[in-house]
Amino acid sequence: MAGQRVLLLVGFLLSGVLLSEAAKILTISTLGGSHYLLLNRVSQILQEHGHNVTMLPQSGNLLIPDIKEEEKSYQVIRWFLPEDNQKRITKHFNSYIETALDGRDEFEGLLKLMEIFGIQCSYLLSRKDIMDSLKNENFDLVFVEAFDFCSFLIAEKLVKPFVAILPTRFGSLEFGLPSPLSYVPVFHSLLTDHMDFWGRVKNFLMFFSFSRSQWDLLSTFDNTIKEHFPEGSRPVLSDLLLKAELWFVNSDFAFDFARPLLPNTVYVGGLMEKPIKPVPQDLENFIANFGDAGFVLVAFGSTLNTQQSQEVLKKMHSAFSHLPQGVIWKCQSSHWPKDVRLATNVKIVDWLPQSDLLAHPSIRLFVTHGGQNSVMEAIRHGVPMVGLPVNGDQHGNMVRVVAKNYGVSIQLNQVTADTLTLMLKQVIEDKRYKSAVAAASVILRSQPLSPAQRLVGWIDHILQTRGAAHLKPYAFQQPWHEQYLIDVFVFLLGLTLGTVWLCGKLLGVVVRWLRGARKVKKT
Repeated sequence: MAGQRVLLLVGFLLSGVLLSEAAKILTISTLGGSHYLLLNRVSQILQEHGHNVTMLPQSGNLLIPDIKEEEKSYQVIRWFLPEDNQKRITKHFNSYIETALDGRDEFEGLLKLMEIFGIQCSYLLSRKDIMDSLKNENFDLVFVEAFDFCSFLIAEKLVKPFVAILPTRFGSLEFGLPSPLSYVPVFHSLLTDHMDFWGRVKNFLMFFSFSRSQWDLLSTFDNTIKEHFPEGSRPVLSDLLLKAELWFVNSDFAFDFARPLLPNTVYVGGLMEKPIKPVPQDLENFIANFGDAGFVLVAFGSTLNTQQSQEVLKKMHSAFSHLPQGVIWKCQSSHWPKDVRLATNVKIVDWLPQSDLLAHPSIRLFVTHGGQNSVMEAIRHGVPMVGLPVNGDQHGNMVRVVAKNYGVSIQLNQVTADTLTLMLKQVIEDKRYKSAVAAASVILRSQPLSPAQRLVGWIDHILQTRGAAHLKPYAFQQPWHEQYLIDVFVFLLGLTLGTVWLCGKLLGVVVRWLRGARKVKKT
């Protein structure tokens, strides 16, 4: 088996080495936050494998103001948003997160935020210097991100083939995947693939709500499209989603529920994984203080770090103080409640090497917001989780974590010190959680190709074949009434009703004839 795996790996990669030349690839990230981190990692991987990569990021990462910038191995074309636009984005993003933290419906805030991103996109498309520079580069391929709708429009402006990556799990955006509603949960339904009758009813009804929500999201860029594309050749964003040569999905079936895929869909969950390094000495010394008890890691992603309320921080700290384990907590010291003295087993830091700590042999538990990258890192290292989801895909992510017995979950606005303490001890002490996530780690690690190898291999493939038309089903070109056999259904229904009507007519004629024959016989 190991020999076959090596042969498969060599054959898959060697074909790319022998047949493909270095391509000029443009990666685009205008959103910032974890979206930028993912595209940054993609750019690094493609550059390391011999391609000439140029990235178009928005300078001054608004969603992660304290991000640690590393030296880039690829070229960067930076652009700056006007200061008033920056302030508007920051204001609305903070409002969106605060709404989610309060447990209120955040969709209206998301729509407003996307409208502002549409205005930002319009500014970028109007920058003739940048757009002309990109056209002059004559890129072979553009790499876009699913929720960065502006990147699709830039690729369309450049008239270049493009591939897309979905930063979340399957189903958060509709791009043509077959989704049987009997066992594929609709995004935000909070259902698993094991649905009873009422679960399937809920899933069916939520499909229409999800479709409307996606239409609303895509329509936030309508004005941008009208402004920068001439009438008669204006693209439709939903069509551009289907136009992508390949779709990479930042998920894996070690985490997600099994579902049908299309040939041009490649899962690359775990793409953010890097070689493990020793943890900083001060953290190592802190961990050593707790011996066999180990430690708990607490981290809430790139954008929630500065948004946690003082009241929630106090409840969490109270719960952590009752643990025999040490607690390493990513939390801005400037936001720490001044009236709370840190427990002796709790250490807060502004930044920490999350993946390195998850790989540490003394880790016992990961307390997380349930972000996609965080969950995938925890699964890779076999660490059970307690989730406190806030917004977006995080609730559905934790549904999967709970369903697969990788951990437990509680809504952030429902947290109390006592409840959280019980949940922490439950997951640490019940070895079933550790066993389940350790088995998932084996599933993730034992695949014949790594996420990075799948990414590079498929990029090389479509560069060699000049596109992926051979991987796209004809359904993408069919009108909806053909794709869902509505015309066939209407035809057969009409034929059946027509046959029934004709039979009824014939039966009426026969009955009348028989009645007439009886009358004649009597006379």
